[in-house]
Amino acid sequence: MLQPKRVKHRKQFRLRGQAKGIAYKGNSMAYGDMALKAMTAGEITSRQIESARIAMVRTAKRGGKIWIRIFPDKVLTGKSGEMPMGKGKGAPDKWVCQVRPGTVLFEMGGVSEEIMREALRKAKYKMPCQCKIIEKNMVV
Repeated sequence: MLQPKRVKHRKQFRLRGQAKGIAYKGNSMAYGDMALKAMTAGEITSRQIESARIAMVRTAKRGGKIWIRIFPDKVLTGKSGEMPMGKGKGAPDKWVCQVRPGTVLFEMGGVSEEIMREALRKAKYKMPCQCKIIEKNMVV
């Protein structure tokens, strides 16, 4: 699963308001012919990214090329379920990527259009935010 090799600080603030507004960076296609674009804000974990990648690879039968345009560089901490309040912040639990509406999550190319559409449709089900499939010549 994706995670940074090193980080400056082991624990970070949550910053829930950071995903407000629309994406200005990473909002256009750069590599493939079709892409999956986020329509709502959300936090995508490294497990969800890996799950979507595996679904796309299996649908394409290891053909074509897949570009992952997001990286989980923010750590979320967690405590066990029945811990009482207090006693500090929990241990690092999972890595997430905060996405804004308009961020391109995955791109795909090198296979037929119907295979790409099916692979991106399956990846869409793995995402916690609403997404839509876009094409290179589409104006969104």
